[in-house]
Amino acid sequence: MPLLRSVARAPRRRSVLAATLAAPLLAGCFAPVEKGGGGDKRIRVAMMQPPRSGLSPLSDDAFKLARWSTAETLVRLDAEGNAQPMLATGWRQEGRTWIFTLRPGVTFHDGTRLTARDVVRSLERAAGASPKPRILDGVDLTVRTDGETVRISTAQADPLVPQRLSSPQLSILAASAYGKKTVDPVGAGTGPFVLTDSGGTSFATLDRYDAYWGGRARAAGIDVTYIPDGTARAAALRSGAADVVEAIPVAQAPLLDEEQIAEVPMPRTNTLYLNTESGPFRDPALRAAARAAVDAGPIVRDVYEGRADTADGLLGPALPWAAALRGEIGGRAAAGDPKGAEITIGTFTDRAELPEVAAVLQQQLQKAGFRVGLEIREYAAIEADALAGKFDAFVLSRATVLDSGDPAAYLYSDFASDGSFNLAQLADAAVDTALDRAGETPVGDARRRAVVAAEAAVLRTDAVIPMLHERVIQGDATGVVGSVKDPRERELISIDTYVK
Repeated sequence: MPLLRSVARAPRRRSVLAATLAAPLLAGCFAPVEKGGGGDKRIRVAMMQPPRSGLSPLSDDAFKLARWSTAETLVRLDAEGNAQPMLATGWRQEGRTWIFTLRPGVTFHDGTRLTARDVVRSLERAAGASPKPRILDGVDLTVRTDGETVRISTAQADPLVPQRLSSPQLSILAASAYGKKTVDPVGAGTGPFVLTDSGGTSFATLDRYDAYWGGRARAAGIDVTYIPDGTARAAALRSGAADVVEAIPVAQAPLLDEEQIAEVPMPRTNTLYLNTESGPFRDPALRAAARAAVDAGPIVRDVYEGRADTADGLLGPALPWAAALRGEIGGRAAAGDPKGAEITIGTFTDRAELPEVAAVLQQQLQKAGFRVGLEIREYAAIEADALAGKFDAFVLSRATVLDSGDPAAYLYSDFASDGSFNLAQLADAAVDTALDRAGETPVGDARRRAVVAAEAAVLRTDAVIPMLHERVIQGDATGVVGSVKDPRERELISIDTYVK
């Protein structure tokens, strides 16, 4: 594997040339737009990352299914993160058990009717998956039918069960999706668009589902193309080859019509995870030295061109209550002398800014006395090694309320001893206690205080260095109406989205 010593920032003139050259090639990637009225046209979508698990809803691919409005959950979240009805019309709690009433008249895309048995099948498959969906980290879930209602019980009383059930990884699919070892969502959802063709890592095709319980979608369908290169995605918008484009790199934003882009403040933190289990960062003093060396200011200014917010903690401006409750972090180790300790920082190319972030960190940590190499690949080729702790440090753009609308789940997933996304390999009793306390606290102000206390416990270990909070740039072609600007990245095309 090559050891990269620097990642140069491409001059803007070169980016313009690359975009110009890419545009003719991209035009052939999308289906032509239909010539009918506004509601008869198809929507051409350029997405950043191709599927990593065949669009299995038990993986992060579930968020694509949600963004296309093809797979649905029992519960959805409103803008404040509160649980609202979706496939369930209501629920109530009885001790450790929650009882959910299902929406009548819902059919799957294969024509079968939604029943309580279907809900049990989908949730049991998720609860028994390996790895388990991260929203279920630390949750012992049992599900059973009770007539046309569903009873969901947990080992301990869990105030977040409704919010957990909003995770796209807990989508409810038809029985036909579960005939093989993997879960196949083609033709098996309940949303306003039916997934008709999954073209691997190249494309996806969805058509309007006229029997949708919520009414008729405004668009005739969705044609998705995966374009990992950010310059090429921007070119697709500029050339008219795409109608909706996600995650436009900040360097490309000035090259686009301002009326075609929107900045969406995200609950997403650009973070440096330090490996606490092996390598130099087992030493708390060297982790403290890394924290002292990292300066996010130049990263925000030069890499993100000011389109980001410097981080004071893991939870950013999308959760304004966190800053109001956050205090000084005491009890941290004093910084030690790196003495030329060799470290390797890993990151991925799928988010165009991350290699540049890693290059800046390389310079800052070398100045502090570390010897630093970089290892940069596509995310699909590096995730397994990162989770296995094969890097001394890892740069990640991490959503902090992606699944439940509540950051306690993210904190547990990333920093609990048994968390499924514990890149820092952290095993700290004080952190585990604080995370458990936050997870058990009822929804409301007390839970928010417990979450901030858990954040402080994590930061006290210096296992992670939060650098900045991102604003994602979404592009809409002229004529696009109603595309969703969702901070949680779980909605994009809705029943009301169409092209004039």
